[in-house]
Amino acid sequence: MDAARSRASARARRRSRRRLAFGVTIGAVALVALGAVAAVVLTPQATAEAVPPRRAATPTPVPLTPSEMLLAETDDPLACAVTFLGDGIELDPMLQRQGALYAGLPIPTQDGRVFAGWYATAEDAGIFDIESRVNGSQVVECEQQQRELFAAWKTPEENASADVGIPILMYHQFTSRPEGEDGWLRGNYAYIGDFDAHMQHIATTGFYLPTWDELSAFIDGRLFLPARSVIITDDDADQTWFDLAVPVVDRHQVLTTSFMVTAYRQDPPPSVYVLRRSHTHDMHQAGENGRGRMENWSAEEIAADLNASGDILGVREVIAYPFGHHNDTAKQGVDLAGFELARTIEPGVVRIGTDKLALPVVRIDYGMGLDALVSRIG
Repeated sequence: MDAARSRASARARRRSRRRLAFGVTIGAVALVALGAVAAVVLTPQATAEAVPPRRAATPTPVPLTPSEMLLAETDDPLACAVTFLGDGIELDPMLQRQGALYAGLPIPTQDGRVFAGWYATAEDAGIFDIESRVNGSQVVECEQQQRELFAAWKTPEENASADVGIPILMYHQFTSRPEGEDGWLRGNYAYIGDFDAHMQHIATTGFYLPTWDELSAFIDGRLFLPARSVIITDDDADQTWFDLAVPVVDRHQVLTTSFMVTAYRQDPPPSVYVLRRSHTHDMHQAGENGRGRMENWSAEEIAADLNASGDILGVREVIAYPFGHHNDTAKQGVDLAGFELARTIEPGVVRIGTDKLALPVVRIDYGMGLDALVSRIG
């Protein structure tokens, strides 16, 4: 009996030792495993491998400005997007081309106000600084293909009280002879030295050079023009205009208009500062009664001739009547052809309300030096 109990007790002790050994082994394994996990968690390299990298957020694209949208539509490296700013201005930007004259700048309208031009800065617009006023007489310049222009306004009362008169200078042929040319057309030939002095005076003493669309808006009372404004024109596009006068125009960078008889010549613009406009296609001839064809043809015949000229020149804006001859029928023909303005040879200056189809001029003849010009235009 005692022996049996002794054997049972021995077996119980052996089972207890086996359980203890097994528990120790399991504990050791658990500790090893826990250490491995800790190593994985605590090792930066393991952490980087275990956690996937966070994807960078896609930036929200910045929308293009209206000017940038315009530029995106062209591959012209000389394109310039012009933005119009100022009180009451709600205009889309427009493309201009660097190196060319500004073309078709808008002339906005507002009830009870008169537009007073575009300026380089808001400060310039606030003081109506003539030297900073921008129009189609100037070459387009901009930075990084963009430029801003700022509007100015005057009241109708201010515009009317200024009582501005715009002279249109009319030249014909030119001569390099100080003593002038001989013959019955002697008076038509301006001495080129006088012309040079005229253009230098206009270019350097603060004159504003309106475009024809500006002159039209001025006549309507929609646009204020400075008192020192002048328009320069040449009739007939004589060869002396090209040979002698155009280099002077280029040197002084003054806007001029050459009225061409397109049946006689169709030369391309000789300078960026020279506008080609119509002197009719083939009406620079006397009619049966000694008056020009402008006074002998029907309105429909006149319109057909002017349409031929307009097609060649690529513009319908202003004409110069041959010999200055015109009547109501001539005006009807000009209007039928889609021209808005017509210049005569009658003396005078353009004012608000002037007949757009009978614009007066300041004629320049041989012997009219700088003093003569100053006495007429200031």
